[in-house]
Amino acid sequence: MSAQHTYRVIVRGAWRDLTSTDRERLLAEVEAHGLAGLRFTSEGSLAYDRTLNHFSYRYEIVADADEGEEMAALLAEDRAAHALAELGYGHGELRSTATDMDTMKINRRSRR
Repeated sequence: MSAQHTYRVIVRGAWRDLTSTDRERLLAEVEAHGLAGLRFTSEGSLAYDRTLNHFSYRYEIVADADEGEEMAALLAEDRAAHALAELGYGHGELRSTATDMDTMKINRRSRR
């Protein structure tokens, strides 16, 4: 069994075929989905703005290190697609970037 790593994944996409009802619903909740609400969670954090052109989801995925960032990105894209389908919102192609938090180097400023 391989080690588990934590990945932070950002899934990006564009809204497609939104109805007027969809737009009204999204705009009614836009304040809850702005920059202040962005978090990496296993459930996903949806962000968009008033233009309703693009959106992003932020996920924290725990997966085998052997499977790497590519698998974490695919898992996050799948979760985002299912979440959007449940909400009834259309979207275009999803793209994602993943960062392995267990291998990330943190540069700290030295005290002088």
